[in-house]
Amino acid sequence: MNINSNRIDLHSHSTNSDGVLRPEELVRRAARRCVSVLALTDHDATDGLAAARRAAGDAGVEFVNGVEISVTWDGQTLHIVGLHIDPAHPELAPGLERLREGRRRRAEQIAGELDKAGIEGSLAGARAHVTNPELVGRTHFARFLAERGYARDVPGVFKRFLVTGRPGHVPHLWAGLEQAIGWIRASGGMAVLAHPGRYKLEELQRCALLAAFKDAGGAAIEVVTGSHTPDQFQSYARYAQRYGLLASTGSDFHGPGESYRDLGDLPDLPRGCTPVWAAW
Repeated sequence: MNINSNRIDLHSHSTNSDGVLRPEELVRRAARRCVSVLALTDHDATDGLAAARRAAGDAGVEFVNGVEISVTWDGQTLHIVGLHIDPAHPELAPGLERLREGRRRRAEQIAGELDKAGIEGSLAGARAHVTNPELVGRTHFARFLAERGYARDVPGVFKRFLVTGRPGHVPHLWAGLEQAIGWIRASGGMAVLAHPGRYKLEELQRCALLAAFKDAGGAAIEVVTGSHTPDQFQSYARYAQRYGLLASTGSDFHGPGESYRDLGDLPDLPRGCTPVWAAW
């Protein structure tokens, strides 16, 4: 594939997880913003892929089947993006179903913690923002809390609630790193470590994670992504080279006004990177 990387967006979300646009609306927005290649990577869900693929065909956008899998590694929650997956694969599909069941239980626990903090009705409020009833996530609670005036906006809610040490935080055990990568690879996909700059890791931990990811069959890391700074673009380009990993790019778009960057609003990959699509 010979194309500018700033026209490729390999990380986005729809209403089938915690985005605000339906899959077909997401694709149409990407087309208007001159995105040529788009991956839909909903959290632990693939229900929106068929609708997005149909819309992409109509819009002239090359579409990539994707998913973003929640992982627990060394006590932290990480996200692994799968690209070019087969959503019906008999290892991947049941694994994602188990994660969604865990999400349902966690949502009830989050509501219980918010009740203790004097915020009642949060589960019903979060569900009011949900299209897929199997995927009530922290972002849905954040939208409810922002709507009720507990913070100015969704990012502000996350600073006050739902994260470690704050009301509403509930630790959860997700898939293992090797397990998630195994599901992706078994389904014919490539595993990408999402937004590595967001994880609170010391240097030794970061190196251990990248080595473990590579050893487990991981293919790429997101070098250019919505939450990375320009300095991090360069830093993770060097990590990719050091560990022999391909470089991916994606906005991590959830919706207008909620995301660090809009669809396609990304610079080119730094020089020296081998893009993940070079292996397609």
